[in-house]
Order: sequence, then C-alpha cells, then structure tokens
Amino acid sequence: MVGDAVLGGVDGIITTFAIVAGSVGGGFSNQVVIVLGIANLIADGFSMAVSNFLSTRSEAEEVERARESEIRQIEEYPEGERREVREIFAQKGFDDGTLDRIVEVITRKRDLWVDTMLGDELHLQKTPKSPRRAAITTFTAFLVFGFVSLIPYVFSFPQRLLFSVSGILSAIAFFTLGFWKGVILHRSPFLSGLQTFIIGGIAAALAYGIGVLLHNAFGVAP
Repeated sequence: MVGDAVLGGVDGIITTFAIVAGSVGGGFSNQVVIVLGIANLIADGFSMAVSNFLSTRSEAEEVERARESEIRQIEEYPEGERREVREIFAQKGFDDGTLDRIVEVITRKRDLWVDTMLGDELHLQKTPKSPRRAAITTFTAFLVFGFVSLIPYVFSFPQRLLFSVSGILSAIAFFTLGFWKGVILHRSPFLSGLQTFIIGGIAAALAYGIGVLLHNAFGVAP
C-alpha cells in the first residue's frame, strides 16, 4: 500500500502544480486556479484510482487462475510437480539429502506446495493486493499531496507570495515523495528524490511557459 500512496502522491503533486503554474502563466485569477486545481484533484485522482483498481484486480485474477491451475496439476500429476519442486531448490544450491527433506516437507501440505509453485516457479505474488484498498490509497494520496500546491490559494496567502509558496511547498513534496519512492524500489533515495523534483520542475516550467504563450496569443477573459 505504501507504493500505491507514493505513486499516487507523485502524480497528484506533479499534475496539480503544473495546473497552478499554467494558470499563473496564463494570467488567470486565483479563483480559477482553485477551481481548475480542485477539479484536477477529483477527476484525475479518480481516474488514477480506477486504473489502479482494474490493474490490481487483473493481477489478483491472474494469481487466482494460476493457483487453480497449480492445484489441478498437483492433483493430476503429483510426481511431475514434485520433480519441479526438486528442480527449483536444486537450482538454489541444495544437495540431494537436503533436497529430499525439502520436497517432503513442501509437498506434505497442498497450500504450501501451491504457494511454492506460484512464487518460485511462476514468480507471482502469492497474496495479491486488495484492488479496493489500492484504489482508495491511490486516490487519497493523490488528493492529499496534490492539495499541497493549492494551500496558499485556498487559504488566501498574500498575493505576492502565492506562487512562490506554492512552488516551495510543491518542491518539498516532490523531493520527499521521490525519496520514499527510491526507498520502496530499493534505489538511491536521494537520486530518486532529485529525479522527481526535476521532473516536477520541468512539468511546471512547461505548463507555465505554455500559459504565457497562450496568454500573449489570445489574452485572458476577465
């Protein structure tokens, strides 16, 4: 669930701050920034949550189909499945005497046998994530972290500080989420945080630049 929260939060903060930057570059009022930002939080967050729900459910269904297949193979071809267990652990470096004991212990209990085949042969997650929990976690993280960029606008900070405070808060969120993403994926947390910070900055710069160009080309309605 931590992974879902981090990925949802990263997407939420990047897209929302990009909207803030684009709106500021386009010369829109504070009220428009708030409306567009909150609309993005709800609509894009919901879309991401649904996508994660469907993806996680597909993974769970794949695991269930594989489990049913392994149960059927164990029932119909037990000796063949025992040989596969033996081959799996032989490849891990166990010798014959230990292999006999491992095979005996694992094949004594069907659930353990099936789990071994799922994890070591098919490389599937034996206990898949809950699709509903994954979706809720993603949506919540998207809302919470995406809202960071809107804090100075919603709480009526001084006009001259609005975009600066939004940028500072967003930068902190970019780096923090990237840092934790690195921890989860077993990569350098600092480099992952810096990468997310740079990606968010580029997205915001592009949005701001496009907003300025469109504003100069077409103007903004009062």
